[in-house]
Amino acid sequence: MDLDTAQSPLPLPGAAEAAWAACANGVLLVDAGIDSFPILDANPAMCRLSGRTRAALVGASALGLGGAQPGDLLGAPPAHGRRRGAPQPFLVQPGGGAPCSRWTVSLAPQGDAAARLLCIAEDVTDLREQQALLAHLSTHDALTGLANRALFNERLQAAMAHAHTHAGGVAVLCLALDGFNLVNESLGYVAGDQLLISVAMRIQACMRAQDTLSRHGGNEFVLVLADVADSAEVQGVCEHIVRVIGAPFPVIGQSLHAGCSIGIARYPQDAGDGVTLLRYADMALSHARGLGGNQLQFFAPEMNQRTAERAQMEAALRIALIEGQLQLQYQPLADLQQGAICALEALVRWQHPLMGLIPAGRFIPLAEAAGLTTALGYWSLHRAVEDMLAWRAAGLPPVRVAINISPKQFRDAALPQAVAAALAQSGIPPVQLSLEITEAALMQDPQASDAILAQLKALGVGLTLDDFGTGYSSLNHLKRFPLDLVKIDCGLTGNIVTGADDAALVKTIISMAHHLGIEVAAEGVETEAQCDFLRRNMCDQIQGYFFGKPCDREQVASMLAARHAVPPHLLRIQKQARTLLLVDDEQNIVSALKRLLRRDGYQILTAHSGQEGLDVLAANAVDVIVSDQRMPGMIGADFLRAAKTLYPDTIRIMLSGYTELQSVTDAVNEGAIFKFLTKPWDDEQLRTHIAEAFRLKEIADDNERLNLELRTANHELAAANRRMEDVLRQKQQQITRDEISLNVARELLQFVPLAVIGLDDEGMVAFVNDAAERMFRQNGAILGNEADIVLPELFPDGLAPSGSHQVDIDGRCYQVVAHPMGANSQSRGSLITISTCEDLP
Repeated sequence: MDLDTAQSPLPLPGAAEAAWAACANGVLLVDAGIDSFPILDANPAMCRLSGRTRAALVGASALGLGGAQPGDLLGAPPAHGRRRGAPQPFLVQPGGGAPCSRWTVSLAPQGDAAARLLCIAEDVTDLREQQALLAHLSTHDALTGLANRALFNERLQAAMAHAHTHAGGVAVLCLALDGFNLVNESLGYVAGDQLLISVAMRIQACMRAQDTLSRHGGNEFVLVLADVADSAEVQGVCEHIVRVIGAPFPVIGQSLHAGCSIGIARYPQDAGDGVTLLRYADMALSHARGLGGNQLQFFAPEMNQRTAERAQMEAALRIALIEGQLQLQYQPLADLQQGAICALEALVRWQHPLMGLIPAGRFIPLAEAAGLTTALGYWSLHRAVEDMLAWRAAGLPPVRVAINISPKQFRDAALPQAVAAALAQSGIPPVQLSLEITEAALMQDPQASDAILAQLKALGVGLTLDDFGTGYSSLNHLKRFPLDLVKIDCGLTGNIVTGADDAALVKTIISMAHHLGIEVAAEGVETEAQCDFLRRNMCDQIQGYFFGKPCDREQVASMLAARHAVPPHLLRIQKQARTLLLVDDEQNIVSALKRLLRRDGYQILTAHSGQEGLDVLAANAVDVIVSDQRMPGMIGADFLRAAKTLYPDTIRIMLSGYTELQSVTDAVNEGAIFKFLTKPWDDEQLRTHIAEAFRLKEIADDNERLNLELRTANHELAAANRRMEDVLRQKQQQITRDEISLNVARELLQFVPLAVIGLDDEGMVAFVNDAAERMFRQNGAILGNEADIVLPELFPDGLAPSGSHQVDIDGRCYQVVAHPMGANSQSRGSLITISTCEDLP
């Protein structure tokens, strides 16, 4: 007989035997009267726990169970179990992969029988593993497996104590990945987590055994470099880490590049305790990131002072919001077609009682760090509305005001309601309010941006994309979002007359925006030459010191009353005065040419070197250039080449007594020189050549003017199409909503027990509910037919647009009521209800 299935030597009742077999814990019955503690019986769970059969267990000594030597498993506890008393629990963790178990040994209740021990074993392997995992997580980061803040503090204290004893040094490094949020936003959090794990592995490979790498959350890592001799050693480690992290990372099938910034504080040079050391390293990190990222920065005492000043300024800013120290200034924008002020940008300024007027560049970053930009934004909105009401009360012409919306305020779900409330309370037309939003704010959550912009667009306010030309600058974003205006960043505008690349980029932005029906404004316009470039390239509006500086409410009122405008010669479509530039290093030559050509009515400008000529061109619109060849610093051919590159619309003539054939020929072949004339010249021949050049320039100007007019018309058509698309989209949405409402109404009417029939404005049956169909089933098809023909019993005196009457149908009295439609909607026709006279009160 198989001993595994043999009956227990200790017969048990049926219920007890079933419980013995089903018990999840291992159970042994041991003979306590014999020193070897032989096992009398074992349940199936004990067999599984010990890895032995019941036959192998029964008769064996309990002292050797699970251990290499007798007594390893139970040892003394069975002997203690001979004494009556509380059970004695103890833990057994054998080797060789056997499960860890918790044992409890007690005297079995056997009456007057021989003493027996009941040994119960519980498998606690999973519990022990969970406890070990919890113990590990209490000191390590769950994602990367690195030390967490608690273990970091412990290691830092140990490193500092060792350094103190051995006169050594310790460095604490705060490291953060640059642009990490873009990875999460563009590729998702799974990619972000993979990147963090890879970064942790690379940094760990750069460190020694005595160093510690920890993660304190987000994308911030903190390192303890123990036993460092000097700053040069620390800097070498940091530079190595930056290089290692700079190599591409393979993440979810893509190659990502990540930079990092590191802030460094040293013990004992910078601080004598761990808390201060970590704070100083974090300050240094903030400074490194403020320098543009991918930087190393050692802590310096002045950083602590700046941090304290920043905290004081933040507190003062909170007080300023409460005590009314803030004010709005407005910078005007000019329309390059009409010349007049077309809009004002509201700019927040802080009038501190002690420090005076604080520029926005100083306190706006503080507001962002302190989470005050939303409060500033709503304050600006309400203050601007107040100023607009004041200008209206003074009888000034209406002007659009643009409010800057911070990324945080843009994500505020209450923004559309706040704007709607401000407009409703003030009575300001929505078209007079514009909201300026940066592309970075829109791209933080494009789907949410779509919803918010749709709500704002429905209010009728203007939407402006601010600072275009920095960051994303994507055509797809212009197509996706319902924008009215794009503002070119001042960083591009400043170089349009001296930098070919920026000039080309600005032209491209204007062109692609106009093709989408979006207007363009250029910020930072400070010179007439910049304004002239922009008007010649179809820019719609300009903003900058050339047209007007930021000013207060009263100054704006004066500008509006005076009808401040751009000079007429800088309007987008107009005929310019004919301007001639003479460039020659000999003063007598320049004077002779001026005397000769003044009679032809040209506006004549002069320069005595190539560089001076370029300066004149940068400040003035010039049609024709006459230049000498041999001049100090820059020969005429090189000057005319530069003029062609920067001002290709000019007509360029060389007038020289020196015929350096090669350079002149090259310039002619390149198109830099229109004509080459020699000195001395024939007066009439020279006048004829210059007049011919002006005729060619005027023809080109006429063509450009026609082109501008055509492009203007195309832009206006594109803008009209964009507006039409918005109207059609809104109409389609309204139709969809109306259809949903109609379907809901139809469904509701189907379940009304009252007979209901809908008629159109010509008396045709357009709707019949179930009750009416049952009532007039014998009349045949009703829907789509004339009501007075298919339902003659309802209308014995003909159709009536409204009112009620009674009719007799099959011997029963019915009340017929006609309800005319359209009183509160655009519906037409009437709704007929039919009820029995018994139902009437």
